[in-house]
Amino acid sequence: MKKLVFKLTSLLLFCFCTVSYGQDFQGKAYYQTKTTMDLDQFGGREMSPEQKKRIEERMKSFLEKEYILTFNKTESIYKEDEKLEAPGSGGGFGGFSSSLTGGPKYKNVKDKELIQDQEFFGKQFLIKDELKGLEWKMGTETKQIGQYTCFKATATKTVDEFDWRSMRPRRGRDRDNDEKKEGEEAKDSTKVDKDDPMSQIEVPKTIEVTAWYTPQIPINQGPDDYWGLPGLILEVSADRTTILCTKIVMNPEEKEEIEKPEKGEEVTQAEYNEIITKKMEEMREMYGGRRGGRGGGRRN
Repeated sequence: MKKLVFKLTSLLLFCFCTVSYGQDFQGKAYYQTKTTMDLDQFGGREMSPEQKKRIEERMKSFLEKEYILTFNKTESIYKEDEKLEAPGSGGGFGGFSSSLTGGPKYKNVKDKELIQDQEFFGKQFLIKDELKGLEWKMGTETKQIGQYTCFKATATKTVDEFDWRSMRPRRGRDRDNDEKKEGEEAKDSTKVDKDDPMSQIEVPKTIEVTAWYTPQIPINQGPDDYWGLPGLILEVSADRTTILCTKIVMNPEEKEEIEKPEKGEEVTQAEYNEIITKKMEEMREMYGGRRGGRGGGRRN
């Protein structure tokens, strides 16, 4: 009975709001994102409280950001709301973070098109791919976000192998190798190279996602990669990252044209990941060669 009431309520809300919005409308949703990171997992136990505090302050601009989602009925563009930072506040993470977080992200839910503006080590890429959806499970729980009534939905999401937001130190490797059958060698992919920081990090294959959407804004859009619900997604919790909408402006006086990113070398997500992998291998070889050269100098 509760599920029937929920479906009827959400359907009525959706129909009412659909009538309320014309074909030519636009909105802007402002989001705050925050990713938590436990420094103790990355060698922080050996740091003093003062050292930890300094690093946390330097990483704040990297882990906490603000974005604007500009949308109409079929398209959206998700951009970081860039602000001038105080000198030194970004530390050494500014340029590096741009290679991880990316530029504007365009989604077209009608044509299932995803375009990501991405810079990597000074080179511009244009990642073009099919817009893939999640298999959302609709819940009956509701909550209020600002003036909007939101409904809960959950899904299991496959994580990109280079998604820094879900990276964590590898665990239990010695135990896993001990449990292997006698005579069976451990795969190279499970070995940890102390000189290669990336071999000490892993990314889970999947994570659980919880989203809150509002049928009061009946568009199939949301922040970042998220979409596919019968209403604008106002909040997302995914692993260690939370995305929360703080303000919505409907039909602003000055409308912004939603343009597809066009600059950069066109690649798919799989091709871009391959480029990252090759670059990391090059850096590892360069780093190893320098260490070997210094060592040889000492022996002579």
